[in-house]
This record gives sequence, structure tokens and C-alpha cells, in this order.
Amino acid sequence: MDFDATGKVSLEHVYNQPDPRAYFRTLRTLDYRLPQLAKPYFSKIIDECQETRPDQRLRVLDVGCSYGVNAALLKFDVAMDELYDRYAGDDSLAADAGTRAALVAGDRALATARGGATDIEVVGLDASGPALSYAVDAGFLDDALHADLESRDPTEPERARLAGVDLVISTGCLGYVTGRTLTRIVAAATGGAAAAGPGDSAGGDGPGLPWMAHFALRMFPFDPIAETLAGFGYQTVSVDRMFEQRRFASQRERDQVLATLAGVGVDPRGLEADGWLYAQLFISRPPGSR
Repeated sequence: MDFDATGKVSLEHVYNQPDPRAYFRTLRTLDYRLPQLAKPYFSKIIDECQETRPDQRLRVLDVGCSYGVNAALLKFDVAMDELYDRYAGDDSLAADAGTRAALVAGDRALATARGGATDIEVVGLDASGPALSYAVDAGFLDDALHADLESRDPTEPERARLAGVDLVISTGCLGYVTGRTLTRIVAAATGGAAAAGPGDSAGGDGPGLPWMAHFALRMFPFDPIAETLAGFGYQTVSVDRMFEQRRFASQRERDQVLATLAGVGVDPRGLEADGWLYAQLFISRPPGSR
């Protein structure tokens, strides 16, 4: 196994396949479940956000969206177990002989059969072109941005596609994605009204600031991101429970993550020490929202 700088096992290879079969086969063995646990919380936040934008289709940006799992769960009311069976089970859809085109056709049929939510559209942001391409072709994502906004500003076409985003969500990419990306998203979403950035009063009440809802692993402190968002006027609260992301892939990964947690002053007893990675939900609301 390869490991990244945080001590976590590297799963980068499953995010760059032409379809999600390797992704679901690998993550099923690790009991990956965070998107399923996040679904009711995202749905509630979507409802709250829609109350502030009546008669408007909500535009949701999923940061680190990979194959569009959050979008599929939210738009088509599927469950993670159903997706695991589709891509990692023994049925014909997941068979090795199946082509990408057959998988896409099956997902398109699923989307048609379920009808789909008509009051939201989901835009995906990810550094993996193959994952984004599949999610769009399958009908999970309505639009996609293939970009690494940690390393650069969005281009003008990318700014145009981020403009008017109402809600920004993520399930586990924070730590690799930082306040740099979120600052660039806020600036683009508001058409530059918040471009003055953290610490400048002009960023505090810019029009159209999107809501935020991020699940962050406990090994990655959220305080720096909360401080960045506070510069735009956001108020951040945390949900008082912990959410299992997945099991550790090995004893070595567990030991390395526990060392990382110790380094940031997080007590793993009863949580990570028992064999799981855990995340916490942080909700950041713009000024004037309840």
C-alpha cells in the first residue's frame, strides 16, 4: 500500500478510472459510508437554503465529487448499498465484461426511472477528469469543473459556471482542499463581490454568498477554514455527533492516523482508536441567514 503525507492510505488510483467499478469495489471492502450518513443532513440544509431562495432552482456545488455519488444520492434517492450492488456486485451491470457505455446506459435508465429532484442541480468540482466525465455522462451531475483550485484561480469560463452557486458541500476532501479553494469559489459564486477576501469588510456582506456544509475528517482541523470564511461574514457551527467515514485499510494506516490526531490534539478514544476514520459536519451560513 502507498500512503500520503497525512498517513492515510492512497486511493488515488480508484478515482482516475473510466467508470466507478474499482472505486466501489475498493471502498466496499472498507465499509465506506459517509455519503449515506451525510444525505439526510444535506437534504435538510438544502431545504433551509431553499427557504431563503423561494421559487428558484438551487445550484449545489459538490467539491471533490469524484463519480457524483452525493449527487446520485440527493437527486435520485438511491442508497450507498444500492450503488455498491450496481458497480461491485455480481449482477450484469457490474460484470467485468460490461462496457462503460453499458454502465452509463444503465445509470441513465435509473435516473429516468427515479424521476430525479427537479428543485436542485448539482455541479461537481474535482481534479479527476475521468470521474467527472462519468458522472456527467451518467446523468448524476448537471455540470462539472475539472480544476484544482488549490493551485490556481478559476478561469473566466469556470467563474461563469460557478456564478450563482447557492450551496457548497463536501464529504471528506477538506484537508487536501483548504480555504484557498473555498475563497476562490466564494469570489466566483458572488461574481467578484466577495473578491476582497478574508479580513476585508467588503467581503463580509457581498451579495449571493453561498451556504456551506462540509464533512471534515477529525485529523484535519476545521478552525483555519472557519476563520477564512468568517472573513466573509460566515458563521460556522458544528453538528454535535461524529460520522463514520470508513474503516482503516490496515494497522499501519490506523497507527499513522492516530499519530496525526495526536499531533493536532484530538483524542481518538472511542472513535478512531476503535478502527474507523471519523468526520464532523460544519455548517457555515452567510450573514443574515438563520
